[in-house]
Amino acid sequence: MSSKQQFVKLNDGHFIPALGFGTYKPQEVHKSKSLEAANLAIGVGFRHIDTAYAYQVEEEIGQAIQSNIKAGVIKREDMFITTKLWCTFFRPELVQPALEKSLKKLQLDYVDLYIMHYPVPMKPGDIDYPVDEKGKLLLDTVDFCATWEALEKCKDAGLVKSIGVSNFNHKQLERILNKPGLKYKPVCNQVECHLYLNQSKLLDYCKSKDIVLVAYGALGTQRYKEWVDQNSPVLLHDPVLCDVAKKNNRSPALIALRYLLQRGVVPLAQSFKENEMKENLQVFEFQLSPEDMKTLDGLNKNFRYLAAEFFTDHPEYPYSEEY
Repeated sequence: MSSKQQFVKLNDGHFIPALGFGTYKPQEVHKSKSLEAANLAIGVGFRHIDTAYAYQVEEEIGQAIQSNIKAGVIKREDMFITTKLWCTFFRPELVQPALEKSLKKLQLDYVDLYIMHYPVPMKPGDIDYPVDEKGKLLLDTVDFCATWEALEKCKDAGLVKSIGVSNFNHKQLERILNKPGLKYKPVCNQVECHLYLNQSKLLDYCKSKDIVLVAYGALGTQRYKEWVDQNSPVLLHDPVLCDVAKKNNRSPALIALRYLLQRGVVPLAQSFKENEMKENLQVFEFQLSPEDMKTLDGLNKNFRYLAAEFFTDHPEYPYSEEY
């Protein structure tokens, strides 16, 4: 693997590269852009790629991986690939077929990490966001602990190395951890986490249970119009962050990533530009002082860019809890 990468050990003995490449794309971005970005990311040295069924780019990610394997740039075992189980496939009998569908698109025999995208089951079917005639989401009542058992079976079948969750609050994690007959603990909880939402309580909780916190929106998100309020503050323009960046002779983005890394968080960095991707990998080349870390801690305002408001009516809506 690239000498630049560092690794974090998961509670099942596998290792996750300490920095990942995010692949979400908004509808207005053409899929070819995702293919190009994934090729560039692999080319500059990213070995951890995070995708999801719901992003609708698994095919492009698969093409990038396969073409780089064929070109001799990487071997399959060099790569750490994450994808996610979407909320319409939470019924236990739908889990393995959903994973197999993702594997087929990714052109892989297994993924390194498979995670439940949200703790919120939705009505099964072919529509990712099923709604009634009034536009309200059609939800499902399946218990995500039953979904978890189906994920455990996928791991036993060798279709996935590690299993985890995303967007769970600590009470929801607790339910899985206390589930009778639990075979495997979640290795990670992937959540929105950045300087304005530093998740310190959830991070402490996860550390106490040997669960890795993976951060999306690590740079304050890509501010896609369909999800993010365009009047919200731009994280990378924060004057305090910019001061710390200047002092360390680094970009605000690198400081934002390094801050997470030093707290034991695995950040996902997203970019479509090669120079930014290269720069993001420099996160392993320097350290922030305890004073800088303390200054950056002070930026937390528990501000969420991605509040997933479409789920607020669901009893499992994760963000009604403090953490």
